[in-house]
Amino acid sequence: MWRAALVSLALLVPGAAHAQQETLADIRQELSVLYVELQRLRGELNTTGAPSGSGGGGSVLSRVDAIEAELRRLTSATEELELRIDRVVSDGTTRVGDLEFRLCELESDCDISTLDETSTLGGGDSAGLAPAPAPTTTSPGTSMAAAEQSDFDRAMAAYEEGDFDSAATQFEAYTETYPGGALSAEAHFWRGEAEAAQGAWNRAARAYLASFSGSPEAPRAPESLYRLGTSLQELGQSDEACLTLGEVERRYPDSPSVLDARAAMTRFGCN
Repeated sequence: MWRAALVSLALLVPGAAHAQQETLADIRQELSVLYVELQRLRGELNTTGAPSGSGGGGSVLSRVDAIEAELRRLTSATEELELRIDRVVSDGTTRVGDLEFRLCELESDCDISTLDETSTLGGGDSAGLAPAPAPTTTSPGTSMAAAEQSDFDRAMAAYEEGDFDSAATQFEAYTETYPGGALSAEAHFWRGEAEAAQGAWNRAARAYLASFSGSPEAPRAPESLYRLGTSLQELGQSDEACLTLGEVERRYPDSPSVLDARAAMTRFGCN
């Protein structure tokens, strides 16, 4: 049995890290403003020399002291936030990797030794991703965009025609050829749908997980999270399924997928 925290913490991480990064950016901006003000005041002291009146000198020096104290406070707060962000991202990435490992264990044709390193949640280093092939035309932006769309459309056509095995293969090829592409979240999701249509719930769960964790703010993310929950239920992982389904409303309260998640939780007897 997996530990209950495995999925819930992995799902909560991206939003938390994003909010903390915004706060960190605000602090850095304030630090810059204070630094400029400090330098201006020091220039005033150097230009005018030591003031003769105790009141005037005390006023400027007290302002310098106050700014220096605020700089020290903000620097300390910045360092603390950086450590917290690093811990959250590291823990979340590890937990998503654990889930990928356990899903692979349930899959008869999955070789654990071939699993790539889990991509860092929220971006950053992506050692587990293969680089995109170098374009050979003189207009790489246009040609690559056209090729991506064309490959995605072919895979989608296979899915709509009911050729789910071919669709799953093509969507997987798309995500390998264009890692981090504009349609990656969609490709992972539809690969999950194609695998689910064939009853391959372990591979479907891995695809939905890749769709959500790779793009937690994408329009498809709530549905990917919901489908991950139902796939985990199909795999007999009821506790993890309920935790995952509960995260749909927690993270995306305005999404239509919330109603689907609630209905699924009722069917599964979630508390």
